[in-house]
Amino acid sequence: MEAGTVFPPQTFQVTRADLVRYAGASGDFNPIHWSDRVATSVGLPGVIAHGMLTMALAGQAVACWVGGTAAIVEYTTRFANPVVVPDDDKGTEIVVSGVVKRVGEDGVTQIDITATCNGEKILGAAKALVRA
Repeated sequence: MEAGTVFPPQTFQVTRADLVRYAGASGDFNPIHWSDRVATSVGLPGVIAHGMLTMALAGQAVACWVGGTAAIVEYTTRFANPVVVPDDDKGTEIVVSGVVKRVGEDGVTQIDITATCNGEKILGAAKALVRA
């Protein structure tokens, strides 16, 4: 890997069924992740995916690019925008791409990550430090 290396985008489909499974696995049963009525009552455009689920999908993309989770030294991000998941069989798509920002003398490489949904950035300041 060298600075400027671009990784192929990865696309993840997220459906309401995925949100139910994630809620069960994480214990996060906040109704904004399954009830349109509650989500809209608090000002959201509809049911949204768990932030940690979107972060995990981006992390999964990084792991794929670098050959596994063991290579990831650090991974950070901020949540920029919610991922609205419609109540249909298709759901929505999250697209994750990345580019090598720098390669340190210690062998630690910084990958800047971009995650979007419907063309809108959903993660901000997302980066992973990996050991190649």
